[in-house]
Formats: sequence, structure tokens, C-alpha cells
Amino acid sequence: MKQAPLGLLGEDDLLVESRFGAISRGTEALVAEGSVPESEHDCMRAPLQGGEFPFPVKYGYAVVGTVKAGSAASLGQTVFCLHPHQDLFHVPAKMAIPVPPDVPAARAVLAANMETALNGIWDAGILAGDKVTVVGGGLVGLLVAFLSAKIPGVQVTLVDVNADRRALAQTLGCRFALPGEAEASACDSDVVIHASATSKGLATAIAVAGFEARIVEMSWFGDGTSAVPLGGRFHSHRLSIVGSQVGHVPAARRARWPLSRRLETALALLTDDRLDNLISGETAFDDLAGRYIQILSDPDTLCHRIRYF
Repeated sequence: MKQAPLGLLGEDDLLVESRFGAISRGTEALVAEGSVPESEHDCMRAPLQGGEFPFPVKYGYAVVGTVKAGSAASLGQTVFCLHPHQDLFHVPAKMAIPVPPDVPAARAVLAANMETALNGIWDAGILAGDKVTVVGGGLVGLLVAFLSAKIPGVQVTLVDVNADRRALAQTLGCRFALPGEAEASACDSDVVIHASATSKGLATAIAVAGFEARIVEMSWFGDGTSAVPLGGRFHSHRLSIVGSQVGHVPAARRARWPLSRRLETALALLTDDRLDNLISGETAFDDLAGRYIQILSDPDTLCHRIRYF
């Protein structure tokens, strides 16, 4: 843990005192491992990142805090910021998004991951009545499953190697299957979303897709590679694989949806108390340096919350 001077508060900036933060395990693990490809250094920068890749850098993008100085209209507001893990910081006022009054500050740390899930739903083009399979029950996969299950008539199955995800999937309104169970059942999904970041998971996604179905790849493999079984069903079933990445709003919405509107919408989607089940642990900020790598390496980590008070 390092101390950094704040300097003078800019005319259009706010001073924010952090209350809660969140670790995005998948992305932050790749950053900590130095696995961000050199070709992706620019596009994978966190919005207010300090320093340059590779690790160590000041990284992170989920902080909920209270405005302490700056615009008089913003004083005392609870805001969400795409800022690295830090207890007190300056942020451009336009990047401090007010947390809706019906969303607890402790849950609002899920906003960045909810934004990723929302973007994936748009890329998937899920329609009412569709049969959707989500492969990978990490935080993003669970949020995608949660959103998909809220679309009228949509049947959602969450597939994961961890059988302990069954109860959580059911809590979120979804069915659950282990990979072998999913592949042995009727493989007729209209949309498959892959979020396991494994080659085996992608193979399962292909195996459960129906004829001419769309597979949306939401995993980020960093500088790793993935084996893709393009023979068999992929070819004969005329399947398509599309990438989904949160850096851009899908083209069909881009003209009307600035990133700020998408993040505001993600925050508004966090009113459901069931989402508190996605918080898998909490660490005081002062203890974070000693526990950070352990948190990243734990496969059961979903959203690990940081407490700043």
C-alpha cells in the first residue's frame, strides 16, 4: 500500500471519501500476473488508472463514496466512481455517478460488473421467450443470468463446474447444471453466453447451442489462448461466436447511449436484495495489501468488497 499526494482540487473535480470498493477478481488477477498483452495496454486501462502496465499499477474501477468537496450541489452525495482502490481521491464531477436512494451503498459496488453484464445482454440480443444458457458462474456470469431471467418468458440455465453455485442460481431465478448434465440434455439454446474464461467452458457453450444460435464470448483471456472446437456441431449447426467487451456500447445503441447513461442504468438495476448474495467476502482497506493476492487466487471469490471505515 502506498500513499499519494492529492494536490489541489480542480475546478471541475470532486473530493470523494471512499466508503466501499470492490475487487474485480478476473480482470485484476490478470493485471496482477502481468498478463495484459502489450497490444491491449491502451484499451485495457482502467478509466483513472495510475501508472502504466505491466504490474504494479494503481488499478481498479469500483468505489462508492461520499462527496466531501467540490460542487455545492454534490456535497454529501453518495456516488459511484470508476476509480482504483483508494481511500480519498479527486475525480472529475462528470465521472461521479449518484447512487439511487433505493440502492444500498454496500451493494452499489457491483455497478461496474452489472454494466458489463448489461452490455453482454445487449450483444446477445436476447428476446422474450428465448432459451438462454450461461456457461460460467463467476460474478459476471451470475449477473448476466440474473438479467436474462428478468426478460419475460426467458428460461435461463447457469452451467458451472462448482455444484455449490446451484443454490445461488436458483435464488436468482435460474436453473443450474454441471457441464456434463448440460451437454447431455437437449442442446437447443437460442443464445449461449460464455463467461468461464476456459477452453472447456467454450466447448460446453458450443455443445449446448441450438441450430444457428449465437454464442457471446464475455471472457477475457489476457495474453492466454483458447482451444476452440470448430469441427462437429459448430460447423454443422452454423453457429456464430461474437465478442462482448464493455469498452464500447454495441453499435445499434451507441448513438443514444453514452457510457454515463449505461452506468446510471447499471446502478438502477441493483435494487434487488438477492444481489447481496454475490458479495463473497469483505476486507478492511488497511488490511487489503496483505490479503490481495490470496483474494485473487481464490476460485470461490465473486465480488470481494473493500470496507473503508
